[in-house]
Amino acid sequence: MARRTMIEAIRDAMAVSMERDDDVVVFGEDVGYFGGVFRCTQGLQPRFGKHRCFDAPISELGIVGAAIGMAAYGLKPCVEIQFADYMYPAYDQLVSEAARIRYRSAGQFTAPIVVRMPTGGGIFGGQTHSQSPEALFTHVAGLKTVVPSNPYDAKGLLIAAIEDPDPVIFLEPKRLYNGPFDGHHDRPVTPWSKHELGEVPDGHYTVPLGKAVIRREGSDVTVLAYGTIVHVAEAAAAEAGIDAEIIDLRTLLPLDMEAITASVRKTGRCVVAHEATLTSGFGAELAALVQENCFYHLEAPIIRVAGWDTPYPHAQEWAYFPGPERVGRALRQAMES
Repeated sequence: MARRTMIEAIRDAMAVSMERDDDVVVFGEDVGYFGGVFRCTQGLQPRFGKHRCFDAPISELGIVGAAIGMAAYGLKPCVEIQFADYMYPAYDQLVSEAARIRYRSAGQFTAPIVVRMPTGGGIFGGQTHSQSPEALFTHVAGLKTVVPSNPYDAKGLLIAAIEDPDPVIFLEPKRLYNGPFDGHHDRPVTPWSKHELGEVPDGHYTVPLGKAVIRREGSDVTVLAYGTIVHVAEAAAAEAGIDAEIIDLRTLLPLDMEAITASVRKTGRCVVAHEATLTSGFGAELAALVQENCFYHLEAPIIRVAGWDTPYPHAQEWAYFPGPERVGRALRQAMES
């Protein structure tokens, strides 16, 4: 089986979908001739032509607005916002149009679009290239939100998203594009070519939206994570010597509550970890759901580990990033409570 980076897996997902369905189109800033700022769309334009993979003006509002119109007409746009930080001009289109069109039209129209966005930090991108805005999308009824943590899932989830009849926000942790990252920025990065989840089948397959997966089985405490922080949590558990069960959510909405409750009821403890800022982050929703569904099984308070409530810094990036030391400290606190 071929081993691919997450970039290659995402590119392959789009190619497979474009081969299977002529209605799938890919566009965004620099995605055509240039192949995207991270090269996720490299080679798609020569392969499928300029009418199916093309560059758009520098207007996120225009990109998403055009995608919604195309979708209502019958196409299946998969568009790229160059960084998740740039999506704010398009937020009204996503919330007021894409997410509502099925409801407003009583099912006469849908918006089968995928909006791909590189998300998160770890690349010294500073405050305007490192944000994690997933909670802004999970708050909106009508949008689905996906955050893969590895190449295998990235391809399967993206194909599933493209085939979904409703709008999907597909957030790609840019720090994971070329290899898993455990939060130790001062150590060499293991490439995906040497990681088991770098094995990506050729051709078509899907990873269903709304299904989490256990990345590490354990009995002491449940860790709920997604994206980059899945790998950080694995490192934290190993270094802290705690038998943590790590749940990779994969899809934030729809959310796999069955997997979450089964794990928390088994361990009796829960740590929620994500890179986004703490206040009103998606971890708050997870903590509330665990409290509601697992109250009589909890043996300790639910603990959240997240980014600080500040803009993402450039000079102090690793003080902001919730690395294995902070996650490990939360694991020990949960066990001692």
